[in-house]
Amino acid sequence: MNHIILFDLDGTLTDPKEGITKSVQHALQAYGIDEPDLDKLCPFIGPPLSDSFKEYYGFSEAQAREAIDHFHEYFTKQGMFENKVYPGIREMLARLKDAGLTLAVATSKPEPFAIQILEHFDLLSYFTLVGGADMEEIRVRKGDVIAYTLDHLGTTPEESKVIMVGDRKHDIIGAHENQLPCAAVLYGYGSREEFTENGADYQIETVEELGDFLMKWGEV
Repeated sequence: MNHIILFDLDGTLTDPKEGITKSVQHALQAYGIDEPDLDKLCPFIGPPLSDSFKEYYGFSEAQAREAIDHFHEYFTKQGMFENKVYPGIREMLARLKDAGLTLAVATSKPEPFAIQILEHFDLLSYFTLVGGADMEEIRVRKGDVIAYTLDHLGTTPEESKVIMVGDRKHDIIGAHENQLPCAAVLYGYGSREEFTENGADYQIETVEELGDFLMKWGEV
């Protein structure tokens, strides 16, 4: 049986805080909203952007979609590269791939951006497939992205042993919608409370612990 690990991108493989929060800051300025404290914009890391603009700033659906365009004005020029790979991630991915496990990305970030980021940080070669949102954010919910990724891998949870690795509740919910377990990582932007409330199957403290866990999970 094939063993497949689906990785979230933001907050799981890389720390995108600077680029995402500055892109949100830029978008908000288009509406006369000045938010100098980037830490207050960290909740935007992970979930679909449209949901976050509506939840945290009361935007309508139309405003939220327009705000995404303003977000991309900054993000596509420089924000996507104001990012850093978590220490130990590269070594962990190499270890898992060398063990014969299939690695893929399932992210709510638009797929072309995810590919660019992974390529920029020399991580793309570790992954068989990168599954992401479409640019219109119609396919953006994590459950839909996971289903899309599995479909393009040509498999199902019944045919392969699959696990989702992420750092927010959306990863847990999306995994469970697809009858998959989720390993939630605490070094990202989620919390133990968030993971417990949403029924994370595993809670992982560090990148090193994640690598050891996934190696054991992948044993035939």
